[in-house]
Parts: sequence; structure tokens; C-alpha cells
Amino acid sequence: MQPRIRLFPLLLKGTLLFVVFNVAFVFVNRIPLGKLSLYNAVFPGRERFPFGERRESYNLSLFDLDAMFASHVLHGTDKTPEEYRVLLIGDSSVWGTLLTPEHTLAGQLNRNPVTACGKTVRAYNLGYPTISLMKDLMILDQSRAYEPDLVIWLTTLEAFSNDKQLTSPIVANNAQRVRDLITNYQLPFHMDDPALVQPSAWSQTFIGQRRAVADLLRLQIYGALWASTGIDQFYPESYERAQTDLEADEEFHDLASLKDASLRDALAFDVLDAGMSAVPNIMLVNEPMLISNGRNSDIRYNFFYPRWAYDEYRALLAEHAAARNWHYLDLWHLVPAAEFTNSAIHLTPAGETVLADTIAEAIRAECR
Repeated sequence: MQPRIRLFPLLLKGTLLFVVFNVAFVFVNRIPLGKLSLYNAVFPGRERFPFGERRESYNLSLFDLDAMFASHVLHGTDKTPEEYRVLLIGDSSVWGTLLTPEHTLAGQLNRNPVTACGKTVRAYNLGYPTISLMKDLMILDQSRAYEPDLVIWLTTLEAFSNDKQLTSPIVANNAQRVRDLITNYQLPFHMDDPALVQPSAWSQTFIGQRRAVADLLRLQIYGALWASTGIDQFYPESYERAQTDLEADEEFHDLASLKDASLRDALAFDVLDAGMSAVPNIMLVNEPMLISNGRNSDIRYNFFYPRWAYDEYRALLAEHAAARNWHYLDLWHLVPAAEFTNSAIHLTPAGETVLADTIAEAIRAECR
């Protein structure tokens, strides 16, 4: 005679185990799971941070900064006495939208290595495709553990706007890291700013964290595809070129229409100061941008910037850098308009070569 299965006790036990597992995961979740990685062990480290949402890119975006660093080639590279380690910080132009890894700024610096202080320069791409000084500071702060000889921070006016500092998804979803930065660098942001995602008790359970756990697993699976193909983003056969015919609009973050508005007050120079103080040796670069000669180019330089705002920003930044004796390069008009791709800050391989040559010379000059 078959034993009878008592359904209710079975369901009760299953439910209790499920509840216990979820409660226990709250404590397990305090362990930095992102630091557990197959990259730099089973698979080679990535040349740039994971970013993207298309399967054919063998890549994905996630908010776990530990996992991003653990997947990067920097994490798996021991610094030798012969290496002059250069970290590149910035937005999608540094990350290399539409560029293969070897055509990015880091790739070109490494393909034609230069010497600084009697050592061979090795550049690491720590760019990430959102425009925000706070996002850059968060990455820069964590990168200090990798013993850089030089950090090169490439940025642009759009990254300075106060209203963008906490809204970048990777910033908003790292609330505790941001609070630590606010405390450590005495930044004028509220600890409980509504832009920051506040994790609830439920969101810290396994059910609440299932997407984050799945992303960590997917990142490891994509490691095999990245290793075999070298592909880490989607490359379309064609794309819409950056605008050169522009609107007759002088607005920049609603400042033009506000009476007595001050551009300086709208820019996060305090976040810039924090980043420039984070490491001993740092070079600030106002990155190249497209300068249009199309319709209304007398009013706007490009889609991002009216001339009045960008000209004032350049004057403010130059004055700020000079007063603090920073190593500052203003390369805003370095690259011809024809060498931009789908954005006013994204360069072609040839445009990156122009930038890489200039940056290489600045690195060589570091120890003269």
C-alpha cells in the first residue's frame, strides 16, 4: 500500500523554507557577491566596463560596481615595476561608443606605448556611458586601490550640471556609496535625496534581488562569448550622424530663461574638486566636441551647448584650474567635425588617434 502524501504539511514546510531562505539572503546579501568573478581567471578581463542591453553585444548594464571592476582587465593585472599605470575616467566617449576596444583612447595608447618616468605606459579604460561628475567620482574613488601613477579625467560641460549628479542610474542605485562620498568629501547633497534609490527590507531578500543576481550570472556567461569573439558592444551597419543643423535655441538646463541665473552656481565644481583631490597625480581634460558649421551654428556649437553657456564654462573651468594649479588640458576644438560619429562627443577611430597623440605627449611630459 502506497503511503499517503500529506499535502498541507508539505506545502507548509516548503513555505517555511522559502521564507527562511529569503530572510537569510538579507544577511548573505551583505557579502559583496560582485567580487566573485570568472573574469581574469577562467576568462580574460574585459577592456572596458560592462554596458549594453543587446544580446549580440555579449554585454549588459548593471549597478554592481564591485562586479564591474572584477570583470575588468585592471583587476587581474598585477602592477610591475616597469609599468606606468594610467587610468582613464570619463563618459561614453572614453568608454568608446561605436569603437572596438583597440580603437578607443586606451586601446590606441596601448597599441603605440609611450614612456613616462622611465617606465612603459599602460592605459586602462574606466570610462562609463553616462555624463555625470558624481558617477566619475564614484569610479575614481574605487580605482584608487589599483595604484595609478596617473589618472586622466576627461569631461565636458554636460557632466557638471547640478541636476544630473545623482540621476545617473548607476549613481542612483548605489545610494550607500554616494552617502559615503558625500561624507568623505563633504559634498553639498542631502543623504536622503529622492533621486537615490532607497532599498527596502523586501528589496534585500532573494526575491527582491533576483534581477541583480541574474545579472551577475549573465555577466559570467557572457565572459565565454566575450573571450571567443572580443565583441562587447553592438556595431550597427549604419547610424544617424551627430546633428550639425541646429535649433535657434540658447537654452541650457533652463538657465537662459531664468532671471539672474548663474552658470557657476548651476555647476558642480565641488564634485570636481573632490575628484581632483582623490589621487596624488591627476590630469583634467576638457574633452573634444563637435563644432558645427551648419544652420544656427552661430547660436549653438552642437546639440548639447549654446555658445554662451559653453564659452562661459570654459572660462570658469580655466580660472578654477589655474587657481588650484591643476594639470589641465582644454582640448575642446582639437578634433575636426568630420571625425565625430553619432554624438557631439563620440569620435571616429581617426578622431581618437588625434586625441591619443595629444594625450600621449602630455603623459610623456609628466616627468620632464
